[in-house]
Amino acid sequence: MSAQNAKTEKLDRRLSRQAKHVLRIAAHRTVSEFVLEDAFARAEETLADRRSFSLNGEQWTAFVAALDAPPRELPRLKKLFQEKSIFEPA
Repeated sequence: MSAQNAKTEKLDRRLSRQAKHVLRIAAHRTVSEFVLEDAFARAEETLADRRSFSLNGEQWTAFVAALDAPPRELPRLKKLFQEKSIFEPA
C-alpha cells in the first residue's frame, strides 16, 4: 500500500443493536467494510454533479455569453466594500 493510500483516519459511530444486526445481515463482509463502501459510493454520487455538467448547443452558447459578459454593477455590494471591516482594529 502506498503512503498516499495509507489508512490513517478513523470514523466512529454508535448505533442500536438492531441497526447493527441489519447491517451485519446485509453486509456479507464486515459491517465496517460495508458501511465504508456504501458511504463512499454515496459520496461519489453526491459529488458527481459538482464535478461536471453537460449542456446542449443553445445552453452552451448562453453559458459562454454569461461568462464573457461584463460584471453587473451592484451598488449595495460596492457600498459594503467601502465600509470598514468589523475585523479591522479600531
